[in-house]
Amino acid sequence: MREAATANAEETGAAADTPSIRPVPGSAPAGLPTGGSAPAAAAQSGSAGAAPAQPAGQPSPSPATPGSPEASAPSAATGTPGDSATNGDSATNADSAADAEPVTGDPASDAADAAADAAVDPAVVETSVASVEDGHPEAAAVAVVARAERGGPVSLSPSRAGDFMQCPLLYRFRVIDRLPEKPSAAATRGTLVHAVLERLFDAPAAERTAPRAKSLIPGQWERLRESRPEVAELFADDPEGERLAQWLTEAEQLVERWFTLEDPTRLEPAERELFVETELESGLTLRGIIDRVDVAPTGEVRIVDYKTGKAPRPEYAEGALFQMKFYALVVWRLKQVIPRRLQLVYLGSGDVLTYDPVRADLERVERKLLALWEAIRHATETGDWRPRPTKLCGWCDHQAHCPEFGGTPPPYPLPVRVAGPGDA
Repeated sequence: MREAATANAEETGAAADTPSIRPVPGSAPAGLPTGGSAPAAAAQSGSAGAAPAQPAGQPSPSPATPGSPEASAPSAATGTPGDSATNGDSATNADSAADAEPVTGDPASDAADAAADAAVDPAVVETSVASVEDGHPEAAAVAVVARAERGGPVSLSPSRAGDFMQCPLLYRFRVIDRLPEKPSAAATRGTLVHAVLERLFDAPAAERTAPRAKSLIPGQWERLRESRPEVAELFADDPEGERLAQWLTEAEQLVERWFTLEDPTRLEPAERELFVETELESGLTLRGIIDRVDVAPTGEVRIVDYKTGKAPRPEYAEGALFQMKFYALVVWRLKQVIPRRLQLVYLGSGDVLTYDPVRADLERVERKLLALWEAIRHATETGDWRPRPTKLCGWCDHQAHCPEFGGTPPPYPLPVRVAGPGDA
């Protein structure tokens, strides 16, 4: 993977000595700075464009100004949180010492993460991402039949971490057994909207308008159908195309709402749909795909993620930020730069949630992930993947294989270690 990634970095102008952080085809040239701490740089610069300092561990409470965010002045905003079916009681299943929160679910992020999840063979990912015509990682992830590596999973992504915290058996079904899942209208719409927002930045700044963005939807929908033929099943019983038309209209509404939250004519992303990967000192590999990276002239980094659902209620805000802190940790370990701001843009409710991380935050996330990974390794070796029933079970595709619903999991495909007297 290193050789392929290095070649990609050379082609895009990225530094060849940092092959683990790179844009996939179709992204802007690599622009992340190296060295130093972004928050420290902000404190020293005195620039009016720097984001206001926030207390450690606190999301920013300031309301967003429509059209104001730009790379040199990251916006600080939280809106009125809405409700979401995926924001529920999904608590930790790792050791209690991990203190791990669940990832607030977003179907499109889950689809993107499939290209970086724990059981994907790196060579398969490299080949698939490079081979997809439009360079969109969600399409690449699903177009490839990824295989589990011998000996079980070897890396972790935000969505797979969230799966294990929600339900260890769900993690097994997705990562170890690779059970198929039906496409959902919500996930597919999210993937479509992500593609449109990524492609819009191909146009000159002055042409990044709402009408142009909406005009991209039909073409991106066709690309999605070509790369993922199974999504056509969503409208197989819609001969008149009425449901499809309504579904596309909803996608248009999400795209239009984005223009009330950010002004793309004032943004020049350093990266779009950026695949990142790093290996921690412990040997654990972390992977993910970041929707957008903005770099200010001062070198401050903002990580942006689009969510097509509603913002979480305040009590679930920390879970929503878990994914972003995961990305911030990867960027920090790769580039020695702590992102100045993490920003979640909720298109379903028109809210923006921001957070300014500090070193202690990311160190805590790293400890949490290590504890979580130990729990995953233990389950992998023993075959002990226990279900954890919650209200989220109603959205699970694997009830037929789940003991909680009278089902039987498929035969475990990995060797099982018999627990010894000293095992918990």
